[in-house]
Amino acid sequence: MQLRVSAEFKYKLQRYAQFLEATPSYVVTEALNRIFDKDLEFKTWLEQHTGITREAQIEVNSTMEEIRKA
Repeated sequence: MQLRVSAEFKYKLQRYAQFLEATPSYVVTEALNRIFDKDLEFKTWLEQHTGITREAQIEVNSTMEEIRKA
């Protein structure tokens, strides 16, 4: 996955990752996981739209493994 972000955002992300002694991918993933956990409306919507494809699930699992190794 690729994201376009401003130079300032990229700088802050890299510095925050350095502060945590983590990777930028880890920081983004953990931040989004916190949002997903707290957004009750999204949780409800997600339960109603559970049709995840096998390919998407494999990609998610692969990404999570990479993050854990970092």
